[in-house]
Amino acid sequence: MQRRFGLRKRRCITQPITSGQSPASHERSTTISMTRNQRSARTTGWALGLFATLCFSVAPPVASAAIGDGLHPTAILVVRMALTAALLVITIAVMDMRLLRTDRRGLQVTLIAGLVNSVGMVAYFWALTRLSTSVSAMLFSVSPLMVLSLLALRGEPVTRRHGVRLALALGGIYLLIGPSGGVDLMGLLYIFIALVAFSLQVVIIQWYLAGYDARTGTLYMTIGMWLGVTIFWLFQGAPWSAPTMGGWISILALAVVSTYLARLAFFGAIGRIGGAQQAMLTPLEILLTILWSVLFLGERLTLAQWLGGLLILGSALLAIERLGSVRRPIRWRFWARA
Repeated sequence: MQRRFGLRKRRCITQPITSGQSPASHERSTTISMTRNQRSARTTGWALGLFATLCFSVAPPVASAAIGDGLHPTAILVVRMALTAALLVITIAVMDMRLLRTDRRGLQVTLIAGLVNSVGMVAYFWALTRLSTSVSAMLFSVSPLMVLSLLALRGEPVTRRHGVRLALALGGIYLLIGPSGGVDLMGLLYIFIALVAFSLQVVIIQWYLAGYDARTGTLYMTIGMWLGVTIFWLFQGAPWSAPTMGGWISILALAVVSTYLARLAFFGAIGRIGGAQQAMLTPLEILLTILWSVLFLGERLTLAQWLGGLLILGSALLAIERLGSVRRPIRWRFWARA
């Protein structure tokens, strides 16, 4: 992606001077052409970023609807990740067969990261059976703060702002789950496991996969996720109930829209506007998830829960800003989303 932009710039620079055109005017026209290309690329990047955000935002409500329709949470994940892996293999093979190859170390690390991620995916889907989609989404938005905390174990500086981010998140969680504590504790445990697993996956990428192509890494991580959720599914006795038409539509929406298309759009956005700008759309994704949950699932939040959610989103924004300046900036959301 970036190479293509580079070639485009070089073509603009090497345009021949036409007859009657002075070198100064030629330079001005070249600069204008480059600026237009950059603006076009950024506009396209933001459009792709917003599309990816929209696709990601529908995943929790669609998953909740599928579970409510009687589908087993882990079985949904097995089919979803199998379809996604197949679509990614076909797409990458069409784009460039060389992207299917990686070295032994890269393969091992991406598969391990995918297996770790699968733990978080299973935990999150089971949390949806006990908590509302809105509350689950807002609790999960603490993940950037969790990533920063894990990065601190490898020497990333801990500043006073980290304490502010932590205080905002804890205050938001307190308001979100209710001062009376009347919330499903097992659901909270599932969310905590999902947070730890997703965040651990991110720092594994940060520590061991710098320099690897994101498309290749994502493919083999997806395969690792499929292996992990399949192991969980088999361990649970391979439960399966024939989906209704609505169930199949939900599964296809999760696989094609919220995973496959979302990742392709995310690739395009990252290449044009960068990971930091794309990450700033995360609060919008959470708000859209809540909107879909209210509109289509009939969920309602109290005023205290709304306030708690805003505190958590504020903490997430501060954490995202900090993640953009770590010693090896990471595209945390890209890896964290399934």
